[in-house]
Amino acid sequence: MDKKQLEKYRKKLVEKRRDIMDEFRKNVNYRMESAADDGTQDIADKATMAYNKEFLFSLTDTERDLLQLIDEALSKIGSKEFGFCSSCQSEIKITRLDAVPWARYCINCQELQEQGLLE
Repeated sequence: MDKKQLEKYRKKLVEKRRDIMDEFRKNVNYRMESAADDGTQDIADKATMAYNKEFLFSLTDTERDLLQLIDEALSKIGSKEFGFCSSCQSEIKITRLDAVPWARYCINCQELQEQGLLE
């Protein structure tokens, strides 16, 4: 992969990372504001708030996993390993990287991983 392509993917990854961090900051601010308002709510409002907090916490887990994948991909760009499957070391297709630049696996190995056949 040439330097121009690597730079394109690096920019995509950095932008996605920034978007996730911005969303995380919004969620943290929302949680802090919600905690301050807890004393004036009735039981239905508290139930809705509890559901919303649980939803936000689950998003945080997903975002944390995605951030880890993005950081790993950025590291691979620096070490010239970007674009190669972590399992079979074959080149990941450009169309897959365009859609998911943080992809660890080629499509075949990704399917195996989703079936639990790959560590």
